Amino acid sequence: MAAAALDERIAAVREFNRFYTKQIGVLRDGLLHSPFSLTEVRVLYELAHRERPTAAEIAGELGLDAGYLSRILRDFTKRRLIDKKRSVSDGRQSLLALTPRGLKTFAPLDSRANQEIAEMLRGLFSADQRRLVDAMRTIETLLGARAHRPQPEQDKLPYLLRPHRPGDMGWVVHRHGALYAEEHRYDEQFEALVANIVAEFIQNFDAKHERCWIAERDGEIVGSVSLVKKSATIAKLRLLLVEPKARGLGIGRRLVDECVSFARQVGYRKITLWTQSHLNSARCIYKNAGFHLVHRKRHHSFGLDLVAETWDLDL
Repeated sequence: MAAAALDERIAAVREFNRFYTKQIGVLRDGLLHSPFSLTEVRVLYELAHRERPTAAEIAGELGLDAGYLSRILRDFTKRRLIDKKRSVSDGRQSLLALTPRGLKTFAPLDSRANQEIAEMLRGLFSADQRRLVDAMRTIETLLGARAHRPQPEQDKLPYLLRPHRPGDMGWVVHRHGALYAEEHRYDEQFEALVANIVAEFIQNFDAKHERCWIAERDGEIVGSVSLVKKSATIAKLRLLLVEPKARGLGIGRRLVDECVSFARQVGYRKITLWTQSHLNSARCIYKNAGFHLVHRKRHHSFGLDLVAETWDLDL
């Protein structure tokens, strides 16, 4: 069974490779309507975006055979696209850079690449563009490419928080239903409860006094929480969730802190929440944020005997 599944996945990857190489024009005689091959354009790109790299550095980044790269560089030298400068620290190495002619040659290639990608993206709705980019990031992350090059400072953050947008609340319902069934054996009635809470939030959303925070990591949703209006002075914290693979990063604590900060900002005097006695991680977060237990009640819900708890925080 495992071998059959692997064969199926191999076929799927090869099918995707065939599709995508055609999609981006790799199979054309001249990439980007130029006299250069894909490999040559990649080498030009590295030379344009690095500060005098060595041939060894380029070969390592692109996974190229040293002899093959040497032939490309010799051809670039003949075309007066690059110049070489002997390394002071290692006389055996040459530092490479594009000449003014090389920069002039590369510029339209870079521009055409951007234009072709823009044309591809314009054929998609904005949400589908995000899905495409997120899928590409997932491929890049899983295959380890990001570990081998410097990342922009903002990409080093473990996660980011943002307001909810269309489609997010469906994720909230789905992940609550799936995770609570998997981790706590709740039945589908819990998912129905969450769906009702989400529907009420969307239908009666008060942007001045209510908020939903979505936590993202590498373009993927990994957590959420909502703060909703109960009365003019009391807010309710609802639907705190953090994906298992993102736990331990402080996301749950940060989501609750955002709720508390926002509640103070808009003038609430108290936050209340409803949880269950066995949800120890969430209870610990609430306690550390200053909430205190005010009421407990036994009940049978979601297919289980539970103890409901109400926690309050005076602001």
